[in-house]
Amino acid sequence: MILKSKGVTVLFKQLSVGDYVISNVIGIERKTAIDFAKSLVDGRLFDQAKRIAETFEKPVMILEGNFEDIQRFVRIHRNALLGAYISLGIGMNIILIQSKNEEETAEIIKRIALYQQKMYKSSTALRPALKVNKGGIAEWQLYILQCFPHIGPKIAHRIIEKFQSIRNFCNASIADLSRIEGLSERKAAEIYQIINLLAIDKNDRTKYIIDYLKKEEKDGDNVTQ
Repeated sequence: MILKSKGVTVLFKQLSVGDYVISNVIGIERKTAIDFAKSLVDGRLFDQAKRIAETFEKPVMILEGNFEDIQRFVRIHRNALLGAYISLGIGMNIILIQSKNEEETAEIIKRIALYQQKMYKSSTALRPALKVNKGGIAEWQLYILQCFPHIGPKIAHRIIEKFQSIRNFCNASIADLSRIEGLSERKAAEIYQIINLLAIDKNDRTKYIIDYLKKEEKDGDNVTQ
């Protein structure tokens, strides 16, 4: 795999949204020129775009290949392509990045990941002390929720809308959590276990992780990025 050859650590998992997840904030959808045109024609494009835009604060779509040649392979008017670019970029706030080929796509993904790591370290080191005053409770609630895996700003807002408080969120069942758009049952189960598992020793924790990974393998043998 090209990403691995560039020194990037890649975890292969079944993803419900996007092709690559950099963090809770950044998700990436990769589209070759032909796939972009075909998915525009059959209606998949905007469904996929809507889901990634709703799940991540910074949704990215990498457009790979020579888009000038699309009309040689797919019967589609150039104005339809231009309209799609505008709808995705301006209407849905998706970051569109052009790449020449698979090699350049891998380099772009690597640089996005490095940038995200750099920004995370910077924001962590420079984060100011927050004062909880009138109107500040909601900010604290959103901040706390985003400390959990799989929860970014958009999902955090949905959680507050549904549960109203951190207490209600912590008391929620796996079924309740999985009803939040963007949280699959597996993600909900992971969050539930973080909230409810007692402190355990190292050996027990290792056993729990192994059991959890075995369950994931059993649930789905068809693994993609």
